[in-house]
Amino acid sequence: QVQLVESGGGLVQAGGSLRLSCAASGRTFSRYAMGWFRQAPGKEREFVAGLSWSGGRILYAESVKGRFTISRDNDKNTVYLQMNNLKPEDTAVYYCAADTQLLLTPEYEYWGQGTQVTVSS
Repeated sequence: QVQLVESGGGLVQAGGSLRLSCAASGRTFSRYAMGWFRQAPGKEREFVAGLSWSGGRILYAESVKGRFTISRDNDKNTVYLQMNNLKPEDTAVYYCAADTQLLLTPEYEYWGQGTQVTVSS
């Protein structure tokens, strides 16, 4: 069982930065691949970034490549999403997720409650 809690969302102007954190409970955090997804109003939940349990494999959506960086600290049971050069189209609720496999689709076993990111123009 893994419980996930996101933090770090907020309101930022276009071009600004935010760092999201996702704290996981459970001693087996290091065995899970982690992903970040987002969902804007009226849209489907979409993949943003993900990394394997070791951090050796990292994937990004094309829309965030070069602007977002995903990382994890297994000693702190935390995964991060550094978001730079934010755009209004990045506005969404951001969710972290955990699964034994690194997936591009929202079929992860465990999910956080989400954190709102709003980018003003």
